[in-house]
Amino acid sequence: MTNIKEFISNYVTKRSSSMFSNDIEENKDRLFEEIKDKTVLVIGGAGTIGSSFIKALLPFRPKSLVVVDINENGLTELTRDIRSTKNLFVPDDYVTYPMSYSDAVFYKMFKKRDGFDIVANFSAHKHVRSEKDLFSVEALIKNNVMNAKDLLDVLVSYPPKHFFCVSTDKAANPVNIMGGSKKIMEDMIMTYSSKYPVTTARFANVAFSNGSLPQGFLERISKNQPISAPNDVTRYFVSPQESGQICLLACVLGNSGEIYFPKLREEQMMTFSDMATKLLKEKGYKLDFCSSDEEAVKKASIDFKDKYPVHFSGSNTTGEKPYEEFFTTKENVDLERHKALGVVVDLKPKSIEDIDVLLKEFEKAFGKDETEKSDIVKIMKDFLVNFDHKELGKSLDSKM
Repeated sequence: MTNIKEFISNYVTKRSSSMFSNDIEENKDRLFEEIKDKTVLVIGGAGTIGSSFIKALLPFRPKSLVVVDINENGLTELTRDIRSTKNLFVPDDYVTYPMSYSDAVFYKMFKKRDGFDIVANFSAHKHVRSEKDLFSVEALIKNNVMNAKDLLDVLVSYPPKHFFCVSTDKAANPVNIMGGSKKIMEDMIMTYSSKYPVTTARFANVAFSNGSLPQGFLERISKNQPISAPNDVTRYFVSPQESGQICLLACVLGNSGEIYFPKLREEQMMTFSDMATKLLKEKGYKLDFCSSDEEAVKKASIDFKDKYPVHFSGSNTTGEKPYEEFFTTKENVDLERHKALGVVVDLKPKSIEDIDVLLKEFEKAFGKDETEKSDIVKIMKDFLVNFDHKELGKSLDSKM
């Protein structure tokens, strides 16, 4: 059985230890000062990044930890995981709530606890496939933008010492609705940066995170199913541990209104097809290259021993970006503050009035029966001058 943590270290990140170890060590005293005996709320804490953030946070001994997520099974596994980890501190006041942060019961809980010192929001639609039609787009924008706005407004009355909301590298020069929604989220949270400390982070793909294509490779192999992957899409990757550390450092060390990102080099990028190839070879397979998904499925239906059917092809679905970037040419960047982290600084937030107008346009559009996906794209393009969305008429749901 392949040890995925070792596989990531050996073949994906090619790092034997976290690239953020030095930054954490150098700022250990500050991290203890800001976290020890503080109350912490983590929204979306059952996912890969949220749970990794929690594991990075707990050694600094918070007074309480409340975790909210709609994934009840994920919360159960999170609890079992952290309580089964040797020498990992878990506060006496540790509670998980299987609920949505858009529900009224969430705000009842929040106000009963009189707010929190640290609030970190990882709740998000994160997949490019989440823009297949108007209904999926509405759900995505409501979660990534509109629900987040309600949380931001409540925090004005209960200002935290640190508020963090996760972003994505796809917010830099976005080409898909998911990335565009995250750029809007960035603009929106920055309008609150004068009311309480606000930070975010853009980062690379998290290797083998829940729902990711690499994690799907493991599922396909466990079920003797073929593997399909794009061979023309390059990505940076960080380990799950590193994803949590990026967010912790940004949340606690960042100045209000800043965006953190990892300082990765272009030669560290890889394609999904290359990762699939390395994984299969690590498991002892040779590759049987197929010309289509259908051919791969057909071959997988026949018992195969050492040759694994795969279909690697160019990307042809809406929203796929062929490369990753963490900042734009119009953003000012500080590359000296931290060893492994860059920071986008001196951002000029939009006005709250501009945000309110945008949200009203969304609400009006979603309330009309005749609204189409293209109408939402137009609203976003009018707000985001660098939103380069191209509709190809085909979503990732049409592929394996």
